[in-house]
Amino acid sequence: MSHLRIFALITISCAMLWGCSAKQNQELTAAQEQAVAERIAPAGHVVKAGQVVAAVAVSAGGSARAGDAIYNRNCMACHNSGVAGAPMFGDAGAWTARLEKGIETVYTNAINGINGMPARGTCMDCSDEEVIAAIDYLLDNSK
Repeated sequence: MSHLRIFALITISCAMLWGCSAKQNQELTAAQEQAVAERIAPAGHVVKAGQVVAAVAVSAGGSARAGDAIYNRNCMACHNSGVAGAPMFGDAGAWTARLEKGIETVYTNAINGINGMPARGTCMDCSDEEVIAAIDYLLDNSK
């Protein structure tokens, strides 16, 4: 193959790629920007021992999310399988010792984290009320 043919192929390839990239410079809609922001948002935050976790504003919709939605998004990975000793969903016996300390202690531990459970069960954008709703959902289904 001659140098002229190779040069022509490279030139045509570059022109085609340049044309494709020009189409990608279109502006995003607000919904697309929001979707991108959600995809690249951090998965969680590090909380050091003794650090107080401030209540986070309610979800973007402006109203508290339901306990089952929080559980299914953030809690089920550990509480459906018992990872790191997590009391399992539906297992009333697993919750007995925890509930002997009082429901407020269970709520506080869920919000601040305890043993292998991270603060807020990894739901760093959950308000205290949403974490409590998730605990209530879990307990209501473990009787």
